[in-house]
Amino acid sequence: MSDPINYYAFKKDEWKDLYKLRSIPVTTGGLKQIKAFNDEISIQDVRDVYIPIVHLLDLCTQNFNQWQKTKTAFLDKQDRKVPFIIGISGSVAVGKSTTARLLEVLLSRYFEDKKIQLITTDGFLYNSAELKRRGIMDRKGFPESYDMKSLINFLNEVKSGKHNVKAPVYSHDVYDIIPDKFDIIDQPDVLIIEGINTLQLPSNQQIYVSDFTDFSIYIDADDDLIEQWYIERFEELMDTAFQNPSNYYYEMAHTDRKKAIDTAKDVWQQINLPNLLENIKPTKTRADLIIHKTDNHRIDKILLRKY
Repeated sequence: MSDPINYYAFKKDEWKDLYKLRSIPVTTGGLKQIKAFNDEISIQDVRDVYIPIVHLLDLCTQNFNQWQKTKTAFLDKQDRKVPFIIGISGSVAVGKSTTARLLEVLLSRYFEDKKIQLITTDGFLYNSAELKRRGIMDRKGFPESYDMKSLINFLNEVKSGKHNVKAPVYSHDVYDIIPDKFDIIDQPDVLIIEGINTLQLPSNQQIYVSDFTDFSIYIDADDDLIEQWYIERFEELMDTAFQNPSNYYYEMAHTDRKKAIDTAKDVWQQINLPNLLENIKPTKTRADLIIHKTDNHRIDKILLRKY
């Protein structure tokens, strides 16, 4: 498939030449703590792909901050700090969380005077009781399973400069929202928001997540590869996190292994793949930057929006 006409396309070797730094503020050991389960990332990827992205984001935030000053001067209003929000989207199992956490670390270490925070939109899923009440438990992750009103209000409060804005916390262990637990977002310079719906335009909404983001990234890969990574991650979790008795999948991890993996394949085919094709993948070309992955999560191409 040819690249979209409104993007500059770079092979990895071309992209890395756009900006170079000798030192990298993260070690191989640090990467192991950052990367999501079953994802792969190397120091070379950080140097070749993510350091230029951080430099680009630095330029974007400088322009953004200057525009905010210009706008408030035009409106004759008091100057105030407006957070720069980065949205990160893509399929389940494609590596969104790794990209989000890595950018959080790199931005924090390169710009020590800036406050960088990160949340995921998972926290704005309806809790399991509400999903069951609505009869959409099997649609978890689809647009209708999110409390979009609360998510939009949250982003509006953050953009407005409100102190101590609460974001609900989702647990992948219990597969549900944790009652009375929140991440606190307090006037960051940069907020990274990661989730499958950061670029979506739900038909029942008039204001969207992307109305609040100032730069967006889509993590892309072929559908068959993402399915492979999803199943590989599930198999590894069967031997690790699912062994915890409090984990939602504990009982499944202690049944017939083949049956459990077949169930995961069914979930991909019946839920995750349709959601990818209907609601996630069509938003790819709304992103400012597309990171394309190939085998073993290797990044082979970067696309940057022209206009």
